[in-house]
Amino acid sequence: MLSRAPPQAEGPRGAVRARLDAPHAGFLPFVMIRRPVALLLLAAALLATAGCGGAPERPRVVVLALDGIDPDVVDLLVSEGRLPGFARLREEGARGRLLAREPLLSPVLWTTIATGRPPGEHGIGHFTAIEGGTGRELPATSGLRKVPALWNLVSEAGREVAVVGWWATWPAEEVTGSVVSDHACYHFLFEDGFSGAPKESVGNTWPAALEEEIEPLLRRPSSVGAEELAPFARIDAADLDRPFSFGDDLQHLRWALATAWSYESVAEHLWESRRPDLLMLYVEGTDSISHLFGHLWRVEGLAGELAEQQRRYGDTVEAVYLEADRMVRDWLERIDENTTLVVLSDHGFQLGKLHEDPTHALGVERRVSERWHRPEGILYLHGRGVRAGVELAGARQVDVAPTVLALLGLPATESMEGRVLGEGLSLDSWPPRAPDPDWRPAGAPRADAGADEAALERLRSLGYVATPSRGADRNLANVAFAEGRHAEAEAAYRRLLESGEDEASLRVSLAGALGAQGRGAEARAELERAIELNPLLPEAHHNLGVLDEHEGRVEEAIASYRRALRFSNGYPPSRDALRRLTGTAETQALTSPEERRAAALAEQARLEAVRGDFEAAAAALDEAEALAPELALVHQYRSNVAWLAGDRAGAEAALERALAIEPDNALFRLNLERLRSAEPVAGESEEQ
Repeated sequence: MLSRAPPQAEGPRGAVRARLDAPHAGFLPFVMIRRPVALLLLAAALLATAGCGGAPERPRVVVLALDGIDPDVVDLLVSEGRLPGFARLREEGARGRLLAREPLLSPVLWTTIATGRPPGEHGIGHFTAIEGGTGRELPATSGLRKVPALWNLVSEAGREVAVVGWWATWPAEEVTGSVVSDHACYHFLFEDGFSGAPKESVGNTWPAALEEEIEPLLRRPSSVGAEELAPFARIDAADLDRPFSFGDDLQHLRWALATAWSYESVAEHLWESRRPDLLMLYVEGTDSISHLFGHLWRVEGLAGELAEQQRRYGDTVEAVYLEADRMVRDWLERIDENTTLVVLSDHGFQLGKLHEDPTHALGVERRVSERWHRPEGILYLHGRGVRAGVELAGARQVDVAPTVLALLGLPATESMEGRVLGEGLSLDSWPPRAPDPDWRPAGAPRADAGADEAALERLRSLGYVATPSRGADRNLANVAFAEGRHAEAEAAYRRLLESGEDEASLRVSLAGALGAQGRGAEARAELERAIELNPLLPEAHHNLGVLDEHEGRVEEAIASYRRALRFSNGYPPSRDALRRLTGTAETQALTSPEERRAAALAEQARLEAVRGDFEAAAAALDEAEALAPELALVHQYRSNVAWLAGDRAGAEAALERALAIEPDNALFRLNLERLRSAEPVAGESEEQ
């Protein structure tokens, strides 16, 4: 088992425990917040009817939240005997796949899980929000949440909570119990930890004095040395001396491990010292490490720099799953017969899928973000009140909060969309729905100096945040569209356009809302404007094809679908539409056996390049060009391969040849302009 204890210099763990467990050891008494009378009466009733003959133990729940853990990967590793903890959860408890809604972004999803309310109601729409008055982009905060979370509801019922590391919990809210916000481990990037944070930085914990109490339990990335890293990566001693940066794979890995172990140690301490009724522990590293190294998962045939990266980090993701299993086993041993353990993830993850541009896997600008997320996560219930061997079919994220409340003997609120997953529970009954409490948000978001910038740097390194934008507003508009509130979505898209975000993709979204309302002519005008702004946007061409097909212009629709595929290789909606209309997903009509063979060789070259074998890719293209020298596709792919291999002159020459064959091809023309620019942006070949 890996040690999650702080370095010895920060004090032996036993000594820390002895100091913390002493009554009134350096922290303020908890302040009980005012609760509605109805909930106070409920709490009193629960105590009165729990039984006679002494004070019975109240039911307790631990929620272990593992970001990005994929159910298919868990099932595979369990079948291989690699995850005994998850195997025990499966055998002794209830389990299912937890279905998420778009957008598949962690702050949005974990807030849905914590509130039982969809994003359109809880108000968290992205990783960041724009601060009113300054226009600064800041990480999502607790002040943006519009509805109460589990920790608010359980506190209001007079029960104690402990919340550790959960998304969007800074500033820490006043609760009955403890909150260690998601900013805590960003502060420990600073040399002096909390003590080095700016004086205006407050709200890292509730109560405030808890900061000092947990400080010895928090790990800095620099404390994760070679021995602890050994199961996760093959590194050299010199690697540990590099300065910290989230753009450095190894340093980011060290931060993810240090943060996970820190929050786990804090949660363990609060569980033992405070005995909360509800403990919620969030572990982020399982997701970010999948983003950093998931493309290497059990992939064969890599070459060049990708092969070297796989040598160092090829086992990292599997090691993180094993570490998650170790956490599961520890919590199974830690809880008693009066406690339920809930283990879940917010989404799954496509592992072993290589980047179209391998330089993205090797460099800082990964641009992977939620493209690799899958909508199914894991859900396991184990312990008190759970039926063993039950499959939780159709479980949704909005069902988690009502189920946790039922396990605690508390009512879900009337506004919660989800249901109690009663088929997995052995409880005779649970309280009926209760009115929503009189609860108010903490207030508008505000800055946390260095912690905000550190959080933004990490999000940029994973591809979640590029340039400041109104991503939250955009996502909430998309949610309205997905839920069929098309007029509301249209109004939201128009507000975004009026705010200055005249993006081509935003006009495509507006066109979708207009088309859904039967306003095809207006939708077409928006799509044509989007194509003027960005001729290479596949969604715009695809949606034009949809309009053409709806209006009976099948040939025009086929041409639009083919353009979409040319601008985004394998774009699924257009690929499926072409197969339906033509029987093939080719981007152009291939009239001879030589052209069809050449196209197949070009695709083979693409796959070789994705694996980092540029020599094999070039050889396949040589053969393709010999078969069909006038097939523009071959020269397009040769330009891509040359660019990825660092041959800018070769990339330009190949694009010039392609453009001579298809002089009206906007993709070729734009990419040639980019190649000829003074400072071409690395990775732009992804759009070629």
